[in-house]
Amino acid sequence: MNQEVASWPYEFALSKDYIKSNQRGTVRGQLFVNDGKQNVAASNAYVGLAPPGEAGSWQTENKGYQFWTKTDGKGNFIIENVIFGTYNLYATVPGFIGDYKYTSNIKVTPGSNIKLGTLIYKPPRNGATIWEIGIPDRSAAEFFIPNPPSQFKVHKYKNNSETKFRQYGLWEQYGVLYPKNDLVYNVGTSNYSKDWFYAQVTRKIGINTYNGTTWKIIFNLANVNIASNYTLQLALAAAEEADLHVLINDEKLQEPHFSTGHIGGSNAIARHGIHGLYWIYSIGIQGKLLVNGANTIFLIQSSGLSPFEGVMYDYIRLEGPHQ
Repeated sequence: MNQEVASWPYEFALSKDYIKSNQRGTVRGQLFVNDGKQNVAASNAYVGLAPPGEAGSWQTENKGYQFWTKTDGKGNFIIENVIFGTYNLYATVPGFIGDYKYTSNIKVTPGSNIKLGTLIYKPPRNGATIWEIGIPDRSAAEFFIPNPPSQFKVHKYKNNSETKFRQYGLWEQYGVLYPKNDLVYNVGTSNYSKDWFYAQVTRKIGINTYNGTTWKIIFNLANVNIASNYTLQLALAAAEEADLHVLINDEKLQEPHFSTGHIGGSNAIARHGIHGLYWIYSIGIQGKLLVNGANTIFLIQSSGLSPFEGVMYDYIRLEGPHQ
C-alpha cells in the first residue's frame, strides 16, 4: 500500500484527460495567525487550493478540483500533485474563528514549484474578549451530548467520549431535559460541556407539531460604554432550515437586532453528525442596548415545522468596544 501511495500520480495511465505527475505542480508556504497581539504559527491548520471564490466558498464548490493538506507545528505546508489551473488558497485554523483566503489567485503550471513564503491570517476581531462559550473548532462536540433514549440500542464505540453524538435520537432529548422552559446559560457559573445542549432544536408540542426555541445567555457588565459598539462573534457548526434571531435585553421586540435569515440544509442533526457547513457572523451591538449589571442575549431559533430544524453552535464570543 505504501508503495502505491508513493507512486501516485501514476505515469502509465494513457487517457489524455489523466494529468500525470510531471504535468502537476506544488505550492508551499508557512501560515501564521495574528489575533491582535503577535504572529503565532498556525499548527495543525487545514490549507487547500480550490476554485476561485469568496472565503469559505470551497465548502459548497463541487465542480472543480481541490487539493488539501495540514500544516506542521510551525505552520509549514506543502500541497503536492496539483493539477494545472487557477486557484485560490484557503485555510481554517483550529482555535480561531473564520476562514482565511490568500489575497491573490494562484496559477499552477506543469512542473511549477510555487513558494508563497509567509502568510498571515487575521481572524475576525473588533475588541477584547469579554466572555466566550465553546471552542472555535467548527464542531459542536465540546458541548453537552445526552445519553440516548432508553428505548434505543446504545452502540459501543471505541471512544465513546468522541463519538457519543452518533447515538440515535439525541435531538429528542432536548424536550426531555427542557420540557417547558428553554436553556439558560449563566456566564461565569455555567459550564458549556454540561449546560449547553449540543443542538438548538425545536420542541414537540403535539402530533407533528413543533415550536422554535429561545435560549438565553445571561452575563454581567460593569462600566458599559454606551457610546461605543460591542461585537458578538457567532460561529455555527451546522444549520438545518433555521432562522436564528438575536435580541439584546428585550425578548419581545418585533424586529430582532440581528437575523441570519433562512439558512442551512446540511441536515447534520438528523444524520448524527457534529458539524455541517460552517457559518460565521460578526454582529454589532450598540452600547446603549447594554446596561451595567445583568444583561441577556436571546438566541431564538424561530423555525418550527419539523424535529430537525435547528443549529449547532461552534463558538460564541462577546467582544468589548471596537479597538
